[in-house]
Amino acid sequence: MNIRNIDGGVSFAVRVQPGASREGVIGLYGDAIKIALNAPAVDGKANEALIRYLATALKVPKASIAIASGLTSRSKVIHVLGITNEEAAARLSPAAAV
Repeated sequence: MNIRNIDGGVSFAVRVQPGASREGVIGLYGDAIKIALNAPAVDGKANEALIRYLATALKVPKASIAIASGLTSRSKVIHVLGITNEEAAARLSPAAAV
């Protein structure tokens, strides 16, 4: 898991699996965090679900989360403000329950 510090927060790569039966971190996909989402990859619903999931998992407001790249791809780069590298790593580990 490659979580980088940015000004005021962290940045990391995710690989989204839309249309899953359960939501959560399911492991790694290369350096990216693989996240399963219930929402389908239609009309931005998976992106909305990803932001909602990450806000809950990371315990930050949805407004603190931005999809920096990959809006129409399963591979995305996420920026989260107001959280440290250590907090993000602990809260996004596959063993962490949301």
